[in-house]
This record gives sequence, structure tokens and C-alpha cells, in this order.
Amino acid sequence: MPQSNISHMQPFDRESGFLNVIIETPKGSRNKFKFDEKHGLFMFDKAMPIGQSFPFDFGFLPSTIGEDGDPLDVLLLTDEPTFVGCFVLAKLLGVIEADQTSDGKTNRNDRFIAVPIEVKSQRPPAGSIDNLDPILVEKISKFFIAYNELQGKKFKVLRFAGPERAMELIREGFANAKTDKKKARNAIA
Repeated sequence: MPQSNISHMQPFDRESGFLNVIIETPKGSRNKFKFDEKHGLFMFDKAMPIGQSFPFDFGFLPSTIGEDGDPLDVLLLTDEPTFVGCFVLAKLLGVIEADQTSDGKTNRNDRFIAVPIEVKSQRPPAGSIDNLDPILVEKISKFFIAYNELQGKKFKVLRFAGPERAMELIREGFANAKTDKKKARNAIA
């Protein structure tokens, strides 16, 4: 069934089981974009300082909510950037579990890591990795620490976990979104 609203998509593709990732900010961009659910559009969020850009495509999993109140974040390991609003099927590789502190309040704000899947072959592109190199995880962690620091926030990496733990956290985020929608409907009724 086609979706006319990104907010109603599931985090998983029903046929393949891969992740449904929506890109907010392409690899190499200094501009951070964010999906505005109220308008159903992507909006400019902020510009990053000169010399800092996203190392990979950055997006979210629809129909999920993290502890910070936003959809779960995904870093998509791409060789070339996609574009704002691009829908990508992706294979989950793992998660960087982290706390983010802003204005004295600390929330979990994990970063899921995935690779794109080619639609026709249902496989990652040639040269994609199947397991994350600890050095790459360290570089990604340092990017998010610096990115948050420049915004006056603190990003503390708790641990890196593989796809099984990442899947548990995504299921929790999906359940949170369902609960949140029920609360909203009950408040209206």
C-alpha cells in the first residue's frame, strides 16, 4: 500500500525486513535538514561551522520515537551522497548507544548505522562492509561528539553494539511511537 505521508511508514520493509531510512542530510552537507511532520516537508535546521560536514548520509526511521522525542537517527554509510527526502532500504549493521546532554537534561540519543541495499539485487552495493570496523565506529563517534560540542551539547558514547541489540532498540522506538500516537488520539477524543 503506497504511503502519502512519511510519518505513516513503518521502520521496516514488510517484504524484505530491511530498514526504511529517510535521508534528512546528505553526506558532505554543511546544512542540517529536518523533517517537519506538521507540514510534511523537510526544512532547513541549521548550518554547521566551516570545515565540518556530515561524513555520511544522515536520516531517520519513520514511525519510531527515541527518548529525545524525535525519530531514531540513522547514519547510512554511502560512498556518494543521496538527497534530502530520499527513501533508502538499508541493512542494519549496529548502533552507537549514547547519552546526549543539553541544557542540563540528559537523554538517550543513539545513532544506528546501516548500509544501503540495492533495490533490484536486494544486496548492499559492491564494496560495502558487512561488519563495522572499530576504527570507523571511533571516527563516527568523534564526529557526533564534536558536532554536539559545537552546539553546546554533550554527546557521551556508552557503547557500540551489533545488529541484534540495534534491532531491540528499534523495536522499542517503534513501540514508543505507537504509544505516543494512541495518547494523542485519546487526548483529542
